[in-house]
Amino acid sequence: MGTIEVTIHDNVATLAFFHPASNSFPSSLLQELTDEINRLGKNETISIIILKSTGTGAFCAGASFEELLSVSNYEEGSRFFSGFANVINAMRKCPKLIIGRIQGKAVGGGVGLVAACDYSFATNKSDIKLSEIAIGIGPFVIEPVVSRKIGKMAMAEMTLNPTIWKTSKWGLKKGLFSEIFETVEELDFRLQEYSKELSSYNPDALFEIKKVLWEGTDNWDSLLYERAAISGRLVLSDFTKSALEKFKK
Repeated sequence: MGTIEVTIHDNVATLAFFHPASNSFPSSLLQELTDEINRLGKNETISIIILKSTGTGAFCAGASFEELLSVSNYEEGSRFFSGFANVINAMRKCPKLIIGRIQGKAVGGGVGLVAACDYSFATNKSDIKLSEIAIGIGPFVIEPVVSRKIGKMAMAEMTLNPTIWKTSKWGLKKGLFSEIFETVEELDFRLQEYSKELSSYNPDALFEIKKVLWEGTDNWDSLLYERAAISGRLVLSDFTKSALEKFKK
């Protein structure tokens, strides 16, 4: 279930994802998103990618609870969490700048997607939360990309308060969001204006800036999968299984 759609206008590609469960991600949808980012990275006719979700509700609810509940062994768990590692690595390696359109709330892996964008627009409804530790795991895979944006202390503040929403204004102050707006309409107007201007610049210069922005992250090719293995082990615990069932109900 879920869809990934790509539209291209002039030299700007819009990559939109959707899932009926608050735009959450089963592993199959994570793989589709990774594949599309890799394909767009090789498309010489575009210089900017806009990442967005469909609908007026949540931007992204993170990992699919249904699939988490179905994990029965370490290999399955490690492989599932590696899906977010694949997406984050694809975004950081993509030679195109990625602009995030964050119209609503983001949880867990959704916060990781926001942090992996090179620039992001949000609304006053774009609250954020890292709820993983409350279900017996932790935001291990996304920690490097989130900490890179907001710092270790802010990351710790979110992680160790898993039931508390942080406002979009907090996210702006910490550097997760680049700009925030009162309404989606205002966001979209600014996004269109900004992407048109940015895409008019020298694509070679944009590519070099992208490389500079992600300097020092080469070790993520191994680090994120090591982190996925930690989550893959913890998701099998009785604590996590019980917590997931409670959340589901």
